[in-house]
Amino acid sequence: MSSLLDSTAGTLVEALAARRIGALELCDEAIARIIRRDASINAVVVRDFERARDQAREADRRLAGGERAPLLGLPMTVKESFNVAGLATHWGIPPFKDFRPARDAVMVERLKAAGAVILGKTNVPTALADWQTVNPIHGLTVNPIDSARTPGGSSGGAAAALAARMVPLDLGSVLGGSIRVPAAFCGVFGHKPSLHLLPARGHDFPAHPGAPDMLAVVGPMARCVADLQRALQVLAGPDVEEAVAYRLALPPARRLEPRALRVLLLTGHPLAVTAVEVRSAVKALADDLANAGAVVTDGSALLPDLAGAHATYLSMLNTITTRGGPDAVSPTTGHQWLACVDRRALLIAQWRQLFEAFDVVLCPAFGTAPFEHVTERVMAKRVLRIDGLDTPYGAQLAWAGIASVAGLPATSVPIARTAAGLPIGAQIIGPHNEDATPLAVAAMIERLRADLPIGAAARPARGTAIEAPGSAAGPAAPAATPAALAATPEGGRR
Repeated sequence: MSSLLDSTAGTLVEALAARRIGALELCDEAIARIIRRDASINAVVVRDFERARDQAREADRRLAGGERAPLLGLPMTVKESFNVAGLATHWGIPPFKDFRPARDAVMVERLKAAGAVILGKTNVPTALADWQTVNPIHGLTVNPIDSARTPGGSSGGAAAALAARMVPLDLGSVLGGSIRVPAAFCGVFGHKPSLHLLPARGHDFPAHPGAPDMLAVVGPMARCVADLQRALQVLAGPDVEEAVAYRLALPPARRLEPRALRVLLLTGHPLAVTAVEVRSAVKALADDLANAGAVVTDGSALLPDLAGAHATYLSMLNTITTRGGPDAVSPTTGHQWLACVDRRALLIAQWRQLFEAFDVVLCPAFGTAPFEHVTERVMAKRVLRIDGLDTPYGAQLAWAGIASVAGLPATSVPIARTAAGLPIGAQIIGPHNEDATPLAVAAMIERLRADLPIGAAARPARGTAIEAPGSAAGPAAPAATPAALAATPEGGRR
């Protein structure tokens, strides 16, 4: 029985529909696995097991009546930052630790309507603002593959739970690399959808609902591409409380096989140092795609200026994460914001032209494999040592920013392991609203890398430890406000 939990979401849904296992039985097995495995990982930090059992009983009733739904009876988790009625939603920020929304986020509503059984919520960094997952309320989440290393962030608990095979599916969110980076660090899959494809209502700064911010999206994380596709079908579509005037009909994938697939390869970024092992892995994958019939091009005059695009991205990010607050060092004027929006519109047009010549862009998800926990508290002082060179911690946001600033879909896929056995991930960036294309290419890569292990048992930490702010290791973290969170790799809101 327990081995069935290692299966994909699709396989589990089929087993439930065939009544080879009951939803309550599967729910109890998943709960037992979380209790057993999570003690050393700390991924599923908000647990809702009794209500999950109630949901599983209802799923059994529906299944017994012959009903079928895409996730009916499937146990899963969601990121802590999503509102789930009655559960704490604080983003790891102590002043909001008692905030309990009265209503589910629209994405949680859709998961439940599709039959999912929500076991609880997965850990996040404070204010969703780090590539490590640690906060003063729930503490540190470790990478199941090597507990001395980060699982990434901000959807780090989600990626860790997937890699440890506690759940087959999780729901993440992203303003920069918060889905792609943890997926890459834990050797699992994640999809950043096109901007506004999935409504984000109910994924708000705690107790501060607001308008969509033009960069942030929500999206699925899983252990295979087919499960990302299944989840996207459940989640995509307009928010009926905001827009009912159109019907969602996404274009099909441009290619289902590598033959004639047009790939633009990027292995370097002008603003981010990238490790040799990462560049080599992405290049080796491109070679494999070419050998399978893809047309791979290394560089193009159609590529937007990546440094200029990143400057626009950072300007927008700073404005979004400090909006409405007094703590912004340099408040953005209305004219400055409109100038950013204009530059972004030009970028979107440039990407549209590029995707007339190419189907996807293949590049790293992050410049390194998962790094060891960083204990420096001041973000601006942090460094990542890459191939013997100390580099700015926040510089790696450049890889995530390529797709984020233009609202493009991007799928993170595990492609290799380092000599030390650590995961390396790539991202496949596709045309706007053509999410099926990067997902289809991710499926091609999944087949090419079919022997790559997904997830692993945690190894003991090698003497590296990090304390949550406010613990015995240091003073308590200051109270946070929406405007006080900009001095972070991704600005504080994802």
